Amino acid sequence: METKVAEQAMEEHGNKDEQQREKKMRVMVAIDESEWSFYALKWALDHLFVGPNDKAGVAATLEAPAGSQENVSMATLVHVMPPFYNYVLPAGPGGAAYYVTPALLESVRKAQEDGAADVLSRALEICKDKMIKAETVILRGDPKDMICEATEQRHVDLLVVGSRGLGMVKRAFLGSVSDYCAHHAKCPVVIVKPPKESGKPPKETGKK
Repeated sequence: METKVAEQAMEEHGNKDEQQREKKMRVMVAIDESEWSFYALKWALDHLFVGPNDKAGVAATLEAPAGSQENVSMATLVHVMPPFYNYVLPAGPGGAAYYVTPALLESVRKAQEDGAADVLSRALEICKDKMIKAETVILRGDPKDMICEATEQRHVDLLVVGSRGLGMVKRAFLGSVSDYCAHHAKCPVVIVKPPKESGKPPKETGKK
């Protein structure tokens, strides 16, 4: 009887270990058209993800849930397009207002969507070069709010965002997406800053 109980306990313990090993750490990287966000993506791929060519036992440099570091194998890339409004523009010396035509609105919308596709295509190419799987998410709205909502809805374990390196005055007046996410996201946030020596992300080399 005691032997059966012991065997059952060992089996349950083994199942828990197996579930822990299978658990995937969800990492989301915010991507826009800036070099800062692509620098953050490259940093995340180099430090947080384990590709097929990495040696066994290589772990992320940052602390992560126990048993999950070696299972960070796919990135979620989120891109947020600006809110889309039916703009009203002034016309003539009297300042009379007129609505933008539907055709022009559709043209602007198409340009936004094409821009988002180009940004994510470039990001996916970087992931492909690193042999890291990635999925993309395109949202529309205020980037600060939408990124935080996406982390909660997708149960993200870690959010990575780039820092534009705003000066103190600009930061006081404009704030930043990274600062907002750091204070409002429901998961840990890593803010990747540009290299200290230049204050700017390095230019990309090779194909885009």
